[in-house]
Amino acid sequence: MGRVVVLGGAGGVGSVAVEALTHLEEAEEIVVADVSENAARELVERLGSDPRLRAASVDVMDPDGLGGLIRDADVVLNCVGPFYRYGPPALRAAIGAGVGYVDVCDDLDATRALLDMDAAARDAGVTALIGMGNSPGLANVFVRLCADDLLDEVTAVDIFHIHGGEPSEGAAVLKHRVHAMVNDVPLFVDGEFIAVRQLEASGAAHVRQVDFAGVGTYPVYPYPHPETITLPATFPGLRRATNLGVVYPLSYFEMTQDLVRAGMAGEEPIPVGDVEVAPIDVMVALLQHERPRLLAEDGVSEPGGCLRVDVAGIRDGEEHRYVCSLTSAGSGAGEGTGIPAALGAALHLRGSLGDRPGVHPPEAIVDAGEILDLAGRVVNRMSIGSGGGVPLTVEHIAPDGTCEPIPLTIG
Repeated sequence: MGRVVVLGGAGGVGSVAVEALTHLEEAEEIVVADVSENAARELVERLGSDPRLRAASVDVMDPDGLGGLIRDADVVLNCVGPFYRYGPPALRAAIGAGVGYVDVCDDLDATRALLDMDAAARDAGVTALIGMGNSPGLANVFVRLCADDLLDEVTAVDIFHIHGGEPSEGAAVLKHRVHAMVNDVPLFVDGEFIAVRQLEASGAAHVRQVDFAGVGTYPVYPYPHPETITLPATFPGLRRATNLGVVYPLSYFEMTQDLVRAGMAGEEPIPVGDVEVAPIDVMVALLQHERPRLLAEDGVSEPGGCLRVDVAGIRDGEEHRYVCSLTSAGSGAGEGTGIPAALGAALHLRGSLGDRPGVHPPEAIVDAGEILDLAGRVVNRMSIGSGGGVPLTVEHIAPDGTCEPIPLTIG
């Protein structure tokens, strides 16, 4: 039992994490901390009469205010994006306060900055679990599941993700997507790191069509998610680690790509009449304006998605492959990220992350069986999906090419 402070608790991801925490006995007190205290209060009221909830105002960029808020916490759960801006100061504050830390960081450069704080976290006795969302997060957990239970050695991991259909997307989500389109994407291929760009020829060489269970077949593009740098460090036998993704409707994703190609990703303001405007802010506003039309034209009426992780490796001297697919219908990126984040905080409160100070990705310290069992109970309590627990399927492709489902008991 303990006190959790959820930073960005009134946002799209944070609000789901807060709701999930209300279904977990490990959380004795849940502080919904947001830059807008009114939004935090509204969420507390919407979630009913749970006496464990309280609202607070916080600016992550205010070290004194943040430090004062989290000083008496057991775990800080950081859901404030974009992480390339807000991740490092949040972890720095947690280390300074000597408080456990969990986040959903999916920015590559922010992940590197967080991992650089490993020594400081160890010296402070702070255990930080970073990237505990969907991808990264559950994707890493699925690799750990295969490594622990199904393979003697993991040699290749290909992570594919798709989501879409949410009625709206916040500016931070869109800017993160743009960030992925304009920066280097590291892929681990043949035992070496290579850098590609999603919208250039180097990235186009890695685009492929992927069949997502329950969603359909879509093209996927290189994404700078941090699994490609953390998995090789965790699994020495790994020879390939890639991360490819897309958003539907495809027309919406392609509009974003076209606007970036047209130069709209710039963050420096330019004169427009009597005012100065950053092109990226105009692009975000345009995409948010056009989104309802594009959803309607594509016939998309509800959110959904799929995380697919292909794990290859050696067992008894032969190569085997496992395809892990987590499909969601009626729930989108907020649920897919916020629920795993809450589970990570619960594991921290349980003491299940062990006495391991430092900064760690999920595959390094999260027990796959424990978090998936916990996920099954939370998903059922939140009445998400069919009520049958975590919608995870695992298929085994044997050395002779035959395919068979692997039965799982979760939650």
